[in-house]
Amino acid sequence: MAPITAGNLPRVAIIGGTGYGGAELIRLLHAHPGVALVRVTSIDHVGVAVEDVHRNLGRTGLVFENLSPPAAAEGMDAVMLALPHKVTATVAAELAELPVRIVDLSGDFRLRDPAAYQKFYGVAHPHPSRLGSFVYGLPELHREAIQTARHVASPGCFATTIALGVLPLAAAGLLRGAVRTVAATGSSGSGAYPGEGTHHPVRVNNLKTYKVLDHQHTPEIEQTLADAAARGGHTPAFSLLFVPVSAPLSRGILANTFVDLDPSVDDAMITTMYRSFYGASPLVRVLGSKRQAEVVAVKGSMWADVSWTVGPVVDGRRHAVFTSALDNLIKGGAGQAVQSLNLMLGLPETLGIDAVGLWP
Repeated sequence: MAPITAGNLPRVAIIGGTGYGGAELIRLLHAHPGVALVRVTSIDHVGVAVEDVHRNLGRTGLVFENLSPPAAAEGMDAVMLALPHKVTATVAAELAELPVRIVDLSGDFRLRDPAAYQKFYGVAHPHPSRLGSFVYGLPELHREAIQTARHVASPGCFATTIALGVLPLAAAGLLRGAVRTVAATGSSGSGAYPGEGTHHPVRVNNLKTYKVLDHQHTPEIEQTLADAAARGGHTPAFSLLFVPVSAPLSRGILANTFVDLDPSVDDAMITTMYRSFYGASPLVRVLGSKRQAEVVAVKGSMWADVSWTVGPVVDGRRHAVFTSALDNLIKGGAGQAVQSLNLMLGLPETLGIDAVGLWP
C-alpha cells in the first residue's frame, strides 16, 4: 500500500488495473494532487509492483492485489472500475450496496433500456433494475448531476467523440432524421490483449470498417443526444447511422458526422450556438470552420476538439459536417472518469488531468 502523505486526501482504489484503461487511471491518479491512490487490484500479476507491468510509470509503492470487490472498497472514498463489459455488471451491483462512490468505465450501466443492452452487448443484463441508477458521466451535459452522484457510468470513447460533435445541435432541436457518422479509432480502443483485428503488422497497413450500423455505442449516443434534446425542450426526432473504422494508429478518434439542417442555419449561427453551449466546458475547444479537428492535436491530453464545414442547400436542407477528435484513452476513457471523480469529490474539475498533450 502506498504511503499517504496527506491524511485528509480522499482514498481511491482501482479494480482492474492491468488493461490500458487501468494503466491510464494509475498514471493519472498516482500523480493527482487531490486524491491518494492506495490500492490496485487484478487477477493477473498478483504481488507484482505496478511499475513492473506498466513500465512507463515511476515508483508507485503499489502492487497488484487479488481482492474481492468489497475488500478492495473497504476504507475507500471512491472506487474506479476498469473491468471488461459484462464482468462489471455484477461487480458494480455488489459495490452499489456499500457507502463508497463508484466510477465505472465499462458500458454495463450507461444504457437505461435493458432491451438495448441485450441487443448490443449480446446478453441479458444481470441486474436490469439498476439500469438508470448510474449518472451518465459526460460533464458537458450532466455536470450538476455528477457533482451529487454516488455512482457514475463513464461514457464510451466513440460515444464521447460523436456526442460532443453534435450536442449543441441536439439541444437546439436541430437534429432531424438520419444522422450519419463515420469515425476512425486507434488500436488501443480494442484493449491490451491482441486479437486478429488488432494485430500490429496487419492494422498498421490497413483501414477497415467493423460493426457497421451495429456498434454497441450506437444506443448510448442516441440516448445522450435525446437527453440533450429533451433538456432543450425538444422531442427527439432522429436516429444514428454509425460506421466505425479501424485506423492504423495507436490512440485517438476522429469522427465526421453528417447532418442536414434547416436552410436558415449558417456558419455564424452555429458558431454562436457552439460557443454558448460549451462556454462552461473547460476541456472542449470549439475550433469552428476555420481550423479542422485532428487527432495529433489532442493525443495524450484531455482536450476534445470540435470543428465543422457548412455546405450548400440541397433539396431544401443545409448540408454540414461536424468533426470531433479526442484521445480515446484519456478524454474518451480514464481521464474523463477522473474528471467525473473530481466533480463527485468537490475538487476542481480539471485537477490532475490538465497536462498538455503530446506532439506529434
